[in-house]
Amino acid sequence: MRGHAGILPVQAIRQLIEERAVVLAEAPAANQLQPASLDLRLKDMAYRVRASFLPGPGATIASKLSDKDITLHTFSLKPGAVLETGCVYIVPLMESLALPDDISAACNPKSSTGRLDIFTRVIADGISSFDQIPAGYKGPLYAEICPQTFPVLVRPGSRLSQIRFRKGTVEDSDAELAELHKREKLISSETADIRAGIALSVDLTGDAKGLVGYRAKRHTGLIEVDVSGERAVADYWEPIHAHGSGRLVLDPDEFYILASKEAVHVPPTHAAEMVPFNPLVGEFRVHYAGFFDPGFGHAAAGGSGSRAVLEVRSHKVPFILEDGQIVGRLIYERMAEVPDILYGRDLGSNYQAQGLKLSKHFK
Repeated sequence: MRGHAGILPVQAIRQLIEERAVVLAEAPAANQLQPASLDLRLKDMAYRVRASFLPGPGATIASKLSDKDITLHTFSLKPGAVLETGCVYIVPLMESLALPDDISAACNPKSSTGRLDIFTRVIADGISSFDQIPAGYKGPLYAEICPQTFPVLVRPGSRLSQIRFRKGTVEDSDAELAELHKREKLISSETADIRAGIALSVDLTGDAKGLVGYRAKRHTGLIEVDVSGERAVADYWEPIHAHGSGRLVLDPDEFYILASKEAVHVPPTHAAEMVPFNPLVGEFRVHYAGFFDPGFGHAAAGGSGSRAVLEVRSHKVPFILEDGQIVGRLIYERMAEVPDILYGRDLGSNYQAQGLKLSKHFK
């Protein structure tokens, strides 16, 4: 399976672990392996730093953290520690890499992390970019964590990010994507805008009760990232209802949960990623957590009708969203092989067959 170009499936990730190309400090946790990705776990120490940084060529994260001008203080995550909003933390991860020369990796926040507005990126020794791990990298991984809206409680083993492994060129061209859409119906819209990916638009008509989304409240209680179904929605979110205009004004630096108008389908032969919205046509950011595993929205895996949940934040100026406005594009990437497990029924996945849905932490 590793001989084929594509995103590596779960069985190939298991092989990487067996070969110690992916090194785990502890045995894998339940459901840590996803169809096309591996969840990354926090170690037991955290560093509160003055600002985000990248190490640059030849430098290590450890050397940066030993600089007293960068690190403000160090603390343990045992038995649990609160990460405050607006602060930047660096936490070593339990997973490290010794990648072969033909395999690279990319990281993203997990879906639940994005829906809590936790800005999370992975950094590595000598690498001058976030979330991108070049082929042949050998060394540790670290999470940079900055809660934006809610204070969060984390522990050793908490999972905020995930990593995906690639071999060769895996992205479908527009022509290949159009052919895949013709065969598999990737989105529910009658027409598909395919230009450097397939376009998704925002739904501002809402459900039967007119609910179109949620706006996060300020100055809330904390959220334990490892605990599901405990928090009351009303304590953290204000519902947003349609008012007939089909418009929503995004206030600067407020955080919104919305949904795509189209249902999304990721067949077992592919994985997908939502790319950031083009800032030339709107100063806002959609969807921090960009991975869609094989089987998302796949009817045979219980996903018929799954929509993309959009994590939206406007920057600097108010911005008017219109119902049906394009807010992002899905890039489809070929799998090296169909995974042994699919997103959805095989894993009891939280967000299969979803409509507008908050993170799993809320009742």
